[in-house]
Formats: sequence, structure tokens, C-alpha cells
Amino acid sequence: MNLEELIEKVASGEIKLHEVEKYTGDKKLATDVRRKALEKKLGISLENIGYYSIDPNQVIGKNIENMIGVVQIPMGVAGPLKINGEYAKGEFYIPLATTEGALVASVNRGCSALTAAGGVKTTIIDDKMTRAPLLKCTDARRAREVARWVEENLEYLQEKAVSKVTKHGKLRGVKPYIVGNNLYLRFEFETGDAMGMNMVTIASEEIMKVIEEHFPDVKYLALSGNLCVDKKPNAMNFINGRGKTIIAEAIIPREIVEKKLKTTPELIAEVNYRKNLVGSAQAGSYGFNAHFANIVGAIFLATGQDEAQITEGSHGITLAEVTPEGDLYISVTMPSLEIGTVGGGTRVATQREALSIMGVAGGGEPAGTNAKKFAEIVAGAVLAGELSLLAAIAAKHLAKAHKELGR
Repeated sequence: MNLEELIEKVASGEIKLHEVEKYTGDKKLATDVRRKALEKKLGISLENIGYYSIDPNQVIGKNIENMIGVVQIPMGVAGPLKINGEYAKGEFYIPLATTEGALVASVNRGCSALTAAGGVKTTIIDDKMTRAPLLKCTDARRAREVARWVEENLEYLQEKAVSKVTKHGKLRGVKPYIVGNNLYLRFEFETGDAMGMNMVTIASEEIMKVIEEHFPDVKYLALSGNLCVDKKPNAMNFINGRGKTIIAEAIIPREIVEKKLKTTPELIAEVNYRKNLVGSAQAGSYGFNAHFANIVGAIFLATGQDEAQITEGSHGITLAEVTPEGDLYISVTMPSLEIGTVGGGTRVATQREALSIMGVAGGGEPAGTNAKKFAEIVAGAVLAGELSLLAAIAAKHLAKAHKELGR
């Protein structure tokens, strides 16, 4: 059949959207057919969705299904930001994909102040990806027996299960939770430069097979028992961490606060205390911060991270206090920053280019170093965003900035 006939059959539903590749033999052409069929059926134009540089043959089947084109988000860059990290050392530019006017400008201002102050100090506290399968046991005592066996046989499970399905994943621990006759096993893995969600999911399923062989009376119910916790606001990750747990901090001399940020260390510290700490406590929030999600979200979209994990990335605490010398100490603590530089959306050409701006595209040597470097840059950018917004609120410049840049 010719192209017009194919478009007509897709528009009428005679050929399903996911079947188009069978008739075209090419994913780029299949993308065009689906888009044109949608235009025909709905009586609309999707001209701009059809403009893109991403190769459908590279992303269909890996990153997207039923592709019709792309959505474009403006990308800006903030920086340079000086980072004195364990992995990120030097000055970096941060790509931010957003449609919120004033965001890039605000982060850029924070970068300027932090760099003038000597830079950001970053410290990685922990690094792990988790998956928590659910087992149904005969009773709580049996659940405890199974949990203890798992805790005592991590090396055995690594050899018999994990190493069969991944070269880079390493089972490093487990935390069992028992509710009645339900056993939740929150496994912790090292995942190298990958964010690792797929890796630990596959590895956890292999572990379940081994457990079932050893305990035939135990029923494996769900690969995720929701104690992982993935893509949901939760206390578990806020307290115990998931992905990278990282702190970024800096001391800003009073002179820089007054000249660059147009306020004082005292006002920033008070706004942070009354807004981010007291206000968030009153709201019952897991985000004791001004806007982690803004910066995390913009970086995630730019670099091909799992956008749903912005949820946990927005968890965290901003602290600000006046030092004995009268300067400003400010820090951000991010317990659950789930990111990677290989796999998933990082394979897409435009997102890989954004990662290359920061020098973190692909795998590091040794494995894991690029993802850790990336985490330090993200945390530094979040600190810049927090500093700038708190200063704008303290100086009562917030509405003015949005009037000038966001309307």
C-alpha cells in the first residue's frame, strides 16, 4: 500500500499506532505516519511537533513508543559555578530546560555570588539505589526467619542472582520491614554511573527466585512493595536516602551578600528559618526548602533523567545562619537525588550534549565517578537557586523579577 493509504488506515484505526513500523520498515517514517494520521483524524496541525533532530531509529523501543515527534523546551545555561567537590573540581556551566521566566537568571545570580565567595563545597554522604519486593509469609515469625536468612546471605545472593544479570550492580545491603505476615525487603545496590532503577529491578527479581527456592512456603507477591520508594513523596527516602545523598555548602562574605544580593546575612537567615523551616513544618512538607524542584526539574529535563524522580529530588533542607564573623553560611541537604550519566534518557542525543556541557556524559573511570561528579554539580546549582531566591525574598525583589522576566 502507498503512504497515503497507510495514513488513512492508521487514522481510521484499521492499523493500530504500535503496528505502523511493520508496514514502514523504518521508525522515522513510522513517526511521520502516526503524526499525519493524528492530524487527519483530529483536524489539527502538528507542524512544530514534527521538527526535531533526534533520530527515531535510536529512541523508539528504548525511550519511547508510538512516537509522533518531540516537544521542545527552551534550554538556558547558568554559570560558571565554582565547585570544590570530591569529584567535581573547577568551574561549571549548568544547562537548565524550563519555560519559567526568571529561573535561569536567578540560578545564574546565585552562581555568581557563590563563585565570588570561593565556590561551593560538596560532600556525598551516601550512594545507593533501592528496590523493595514484597513477600507474603505464613506469619510474622516466618517473616523474621526469612529476613534473617537474607541478611546473612548477601554474598550468596550476589553470586547466585545479581551477578547473573548485571556487571555493574552490586548488592550491598538489605533492610527488612515486617507488617503482620508481610515481609518487605528493601535491597540497596551500587549501580555505577547508571541511575540504576532498571538494573536493581531486574536483579531483585533474580533474588526473589532464589528466596522462593529456599522457602517454598513463602509467596512472592510484588517486585515493588512501595518501600523502595520510587516517584512518590515519602519519609523513607527523606530519612534513609536513595540515589545520591549529598550536601552542598558555602560561606558568603557579608560584602558579597550586600553588594551582589542586595540584602544582609541576617535577613536571609531569618527568611529561611521562618519560611523554609517553620512554614514547611506547618505545611507538613518533605521539602524544607524554597524551590529545589525548580532546579532539579530543569536539569533533569535537560539531561535525560527520569522526570518523575524530581519528586524525591525536591526533598531536602536548606539551612542559613550568620557566622561569628558576620558572614552567611548556607547549605542544602539533598537525601534522595536519583541521577545517572548512562542509560535511560541520557542516550538521547540532545540530552547527552547537555551532559557534555558539564563534562559528565557517559561512564566515568572508575565506574560511578561521572554520576557522583554530576550529583555535586546538581547540588551546587540547587544551592545557587536557594541562595538567590532567599535573597530576592529578603530584599523584596521576587515580584519585580517575575514582572520583568516571567510575563
